[in-house]
Amino acid sequence: MLLVAALFFAVFLYFFLKKNRTKNDKSFPQPPGNILLGHILYITSTTHILDVAKKNFSYGNTVTLRFGPDICPIRKGLVTQDYNLIQFILNSRKLIKKSENYIFLKKWLGNGLLISDGDYWKRHRKILTPAFHFEILKNFVEVFEAAGDVLMEKLQKYDEVATVDLDILITLYTLDVICETAMGTKINAQSGQNIAYVESVRNMCKTVIERAFSPIKVFDQLYWLTGDYYKQQKALKILHDDVLSISELREEVDTFMFEGHDTTASGICFALYCLADHPEVQEKVFQEQKEIFEDWKNPETTYSDLQKMKYLECVLKETLRLYPSVPVIGRYTTEEMNFDGYVIPKNTNIVIFIYGLHRNPDYFPEPEKFKPERFENFNNSLPFSYIPFSAGPRNCIGQKFAMLEMKSVISKIVRQFEIKPTVPRHEVQLSPETVLKSGNGVKVTLKKRD
Repeated sequence: MLLVAALFFAVFLYFFLKKNRTKNDKSFPQPPGNILLGHILYITSTTHILDVAKKNFSYGNTVTLRFGPDICPIRKGLVTQDYNLIQFILNSRKLIKKSENYIFLKKWLGNGLLISDGDYWKRHRKILTPAFHFEILKNFVEVFEAAGDVLMEKLQKYDEVATVDLDILITLYTLDVICETAMGTKINAQSGQNIAYVESVRNMCKTVIERAFSPIKVFDQLYWLTGDYYKQQKALKILHDDVLSISELREEVDTFMFEGHDTTASGICFALYCLADHPEVQEKVFQEQKEIFEDWKNPETTYSDLQKMKYLECVLKETLRLYPSVPVIGRYTTEEMNFDGYVIPKNTNIVIFIYGLHRNPDYFPEPEKFKPERFENFNNSLPFSYIPFSAGPRNCIGQKFAMLEMKSVISKIVRQFEIKPTVPRHEVQLSPETVLKSGNGVKVTLKKRD
């Protein structure tokens, strides 16, 4: 009897969903999915996300995905790597609300700049923007360099060791930098203090993404029954401990602490990984350093010196093309939108697949190849084809800060070490855990330069 009832309910739900599909479902292709759970079961690990996304895009550059029935907190929406739709979304001053999947970050980041919207977001964005003026950024170079010197000391012991995993070393460096620059506080993460913070960030990022793809964890009513809930609570206690109690300020501090170190660490790690794989590129970076600095090993680096590193900047841009620190971003429609003959209903989640956009051969010939030279004369006639820091009103407030920090530490490492691939070569397992990571670390070999 129970089986009959279950089958009846399944059939009823299928036809109910089919009947109530919006015009949008008919307009944009929908890959085959489970009748009840849609596409939510197709991703069993964060390392599967990119491969599943590529398969879905075989149906079109914009597809409709469904994550469970309509009672699911994150129901259905569009996933796109279509240039015109991305331009339409990111240029819009109406489409500034983040998609519903960001809700899982709310207990951590509250109503900080990453998640907030409307007048609240506009007010905070206006208040915080002057903090990234280039005159202020100049003063941060000393912090980049001092933290980088500590990192160099740490890396000395890995000279000609078969493998060094850059992930944790670089993350601790960027954590030291963001705390001293944004908060004026030295936390000495590279000296072994506050490592629990880094691990908590990592756990939060992973559990947040895994929760979005779980038919059980996606519901608050069921989430507390899982082990991830208690792992999250433990991480939140560490992340919120000893932070300023004024709620709005704490939320922005939490946001800056997360976005200001984890995204930058990702970019640095993947850049060094690419340099290890491409010795001819690394040699050009090294020669540029020697041209800029007379004492090329241990110079006193200034803001002006970092601005001269044009080829290294191309390397970083190409790295962020192949390995964007934030590979997907999301928006949410608060009203019905019309785009190129399509109707996008109100309350639609739209996911922008930056990772796929950046590997489109229409915009980047030989897209899988690492070719920094493509940015030496980059044609910006299609500005939304390359958006590692997003674009439009909600672009990344700290992108200039991030580029300066990455230049500072990579130039220092290249001057001190030759970076080589491991033997056998380490293959990264890309895992979008809010920030793009490698599920098996980012491993290279270092050889001290004479």
